[in-house]
This record gives sequence, structure tokens and C-alpha cells, in this order.
Amino acid sequence: MAIKITKGSPNIFRDLGFSRVEAEHLRVRAALMLALERLIARRRLTQARAAKLLGVSQPRVNDLVRGRFHRFSIDALVDMLARAGVRVRFTTERGARVA
Repeated sequence: MAIKITKGSPNIFRDLGFSRVEAEHLRVRAALMLALERLIARRRLTQARAAKLLGVSQPRVNDLVRGRFHRFSIDALVDMLARAGVRVRFTTERGARVA
């Protein structure tokens, strides 16, 4: 029994069938959420302490650590990182040509 392996794109959300634009938004949100999750873990914060630091409610922190993408905008995630003292920088790259 042979297993067929298909090389994916750099964006897993695109591979999952999301539109190019939505996949890019999801990729950025995922990266920001991961940065916040790592910050919480690295600082060994409880959800209550993380909520105070990030300026949000504890249920919002719970949504964050459970990966509920649809509950966060890119702006909200950047705001939380800034409140935690994290500098957010974006880089852009030229992607595939679009007609």
C-alpha cells in the first residue's frame, strides 16, 4: 500500500480550502495568537493574571488559549501584545502572481 504525499503551501489555511485572502488573515491571526500563548506560558501567568496584563477578561484569555480564531481580530491581538510590552513588526513578501 503506497502512501501519496502532497507538498503543501506555506499557508496551511490555504491548503484547507480557505480563499487566498481569508487564509492570509487566518495565518496572521494564528501567528499573533501563538505569540500570546507563548508569552503567557513563558511568564507562567494564570488566566486571571494574563487577563489583567492584556487588558481583557479571563474568558477572553480562555478563548485565546483554546485557539478560537473567530473571536479575535488582528487589531485586538496586536493591542494585547502591546499591553504586554511586546513590539509587533510585520514584514511583507511578494506572493504568487494574481491575474
